[in-house]
Amino acid sequence: MQRMTIVAMAAMLVAGPAFAQGAGSAAGSPAAPLQAAPAGTAPAAHAAPPKPAIAASTPESRSAAALALSHEPTFDEGSAQRIRDAALSYSDLAVRGGWPTIPADAKFTLGVQGPNDDLLRKRLIVSGDLAADKASGAYDDALTEAVKRFQARHGLALTGTVTPRTLAALNVPVQKRIKQLEASLTRLENISFPFGQRYVVVNIPATFAEAIEDDKVVRRYRVIVGKTEKPSPTLTADITSVNLNPTWTVPSSIAKSEISAHMRKDPTYLSRMHMDVLGANDAPIDPHSVDWSGAHTPNFTVRQQSGTWNALGAVKIDMPNSYSVYMHDTNQRNLFTDDYRFDSHGCSRVDNVRDLAAWLLKDQPQWNRTAIDAAIATGERHDIRVTRKVPVAWIYLTAWMTKDQTVQFRNDIYAQDEQLLEATAEEAAFFNKASAHPLTAHMTQ
Repeated sequence: MQRMTIVAMAAMLVAGPAFAQGAGSAAGSPAAPLQAAPAGTAPAAHAAPPKPAIAASTPESRSAAALALSHEPTFDEGSAQRIRDAALSYSDLAVRGGWPTIPADAKFTLGVQGPNDDLLRKRLIVSGDLAADKASGAYDDALTEAVKRFQARHGLALTGTVTPRTLAALNVPVQKRIKQLEASLTRLENISFPFGQRYVVVNIPATFAEAIEDDKVVRRYRVIVGKTEKPSPTLTADITSVNLNPTWTVPSSIAKSEISAHMRKDPTYLSRMHMDVLGANDAPIDPHSVDWSGAHTPNFTVRQQSGTWNALGAVKIDMPNSYSVYMHDTNQRNLFTDDYRFDSHGCSRVDNVRDLAAWLLKDQPQWNRTAIDAAIATGERHDIRVTRKVPVAWIYLTAWMTKDQTVQFRNDIYAQDEQLLEATAEEAAFFNKASAHPLTAHMTQ
């Protein structure tokens, strides 16, 4: 039987009582359920505004600021059902007309009545970010806090002002938000993950990693994930070890393209980057004897020595998987201050990764943070097995709802949502047609 879409289900339910909880407000705070009421009606209660951001100037302060937003996991055992509930609520909004569009040239000034202030208020009331009794007036503190709530739910800087990125997010149609929720739900329905007392999640579109313990986020870190042309994969694995002062074995694809290009321009590149060329059994090879034309797949290995120059930084977290990706430090830590953090070749670079390493090794008190720092300072390599393997999931969710009923959205950076939904629709159409044909009916049973 062809699956009824969430939008169609909402249309049937719209005349009835409220059926789901939906758009939230501040990350980490409860929001009232969206009710099946006339368009523009706000939830009956609203969350407190997000906590002030901590100055993000060090790895520790950036992690603290990220954790202060919420202790609710992006991904847990109830995620799929909550996303389903949110999709129904947003579909109800769509049936009732959705939210208004803010003009692209709209200007907003604190304390000054503007021509689009009431329109902005209506937009935020519809999505539950502003109380219904705040429907008119100049851009005041209440509107500022409502904008911050919206920004928190969309991964934007908490400025309280309508920045260009905030305006773009405000004007995303509700229908697209529903598609994001549907795509996220489809992905979760195809993930088998062994949730345990402790696990790690990297949500790629959000560029954050979460360390989860007893169903609460106890650590949250900024991450740098794959470029759009070299996307990070979705996967589940186990974290098995922590490497201090690791060497970096350069993937053959990078050696063939990027390193070969560097060597053609500058024959001293490898020595400057503290890289060795190795043959069979790791025997050293003279770089000048290598064909750096890039025309052939390398029959050698390029390995970067450990040190401050190493691309993996001081820490690598092993998580064996078929994609040969992992989590690691970087020698370009300034990149963690950027809002746009899609700049790797597929691996996940982790801000404040020493803190994550200490959390992973918490059952081994001899490897506390002080010991980790001391070992790194020696410059010697240490491979530390994790006593109890920690499950890790790299997921691709552009929309989700946490247990406090906060609905979150992020940009579909890899443009995978539409592709997934199209493939799912084609598959459903195929099996629907097959079920009616005597020669292929067995395929649907």
